[in-house]
Amino acid sequence: MSLAPQISVIIPTLNEEKLIVQTLSQFNKDLREKFSIEVIISDGGSTDATLDLAGKRADKIVNAVKGEKQNIPQGRNAGAKCASGKYLYFLNADTMVNNMPEFLEVTLNALGDERHSALTCRIQVFPDEMRLSDKLFHGFYNNYVRILNFLGMGMGRGECQMVKKEIFEELNGYNESLAAGEDYDLYRRIRKLGKGKIKFLNELVVYESPRRYRKFGYRRVFLDWTKNSVSVLFKNKSVSKVWEAVR
Repeated sequence: MSLAPQISVIIPTLNEEKLIVQTLSQFNKDLREKFSIEVIISDGGSTDATLDLAGKRADKIVNAVKGEKQNIPQGRNAGAKCASGKYLYFLNADTMVNNMPEFLEVTLNALGDERHSALTCRIQVFPDEMRLSDKLFHGFYNNYVRILNFLGMGMGRGECQMVKKEIFEELNGYNESLAAGEDYDLYRRIRKLGKGKIKFLNELVVYESPRRYRKFGYRRVFLDWTKNSVSVLFKNKSVSKVWEAVR
């Protein structure tokens, strides 16, 4: 990898030993060199084997202050502070990309366009765990996100957000006071900044674990998302005081 990476992949973690190896293995040595990628783990205080596993595969590890609780936006911001790349790719620890070489080619091309300040794409659950309810919900929600960006409102889910570093820094990153809805809030502020559109890449898909949907069900998850988004939009604060981790 070159001394000045083009892409900084930032992954916040907290007790992710079940999935972190699978997630990090996507960024093999050949891809890191070809696309000039550094991988940063920002850990919120894992007590399992996450750091042992990630330490062998990540380029940088950022640890939360011992004894202090760290929320997701704090973790993402901490990772971004030590990022050297021109573009920041925020992924969750359970995020898998369909066809990584194509994903990197398409996203780099889009971010190289001065008309674009940030990117988002379609999200589905892991194919081998997908149910009809997953297809229906994510089909609806992906179109919802696509339409909001088409209308110029700004929207992108935290499972996969790609932002030009200069834009991210100008906005001081994620709002750390938000326990939930920080992903929507960032993209809303990016759009309001007026320095480029948020492009929805409909041809790309990333996969996530269905663990939250299986535990709480789509009705509750959608209600939580909606309540927090509306509160962030009108009150600049989230309804949720904490975002419960599901492992």
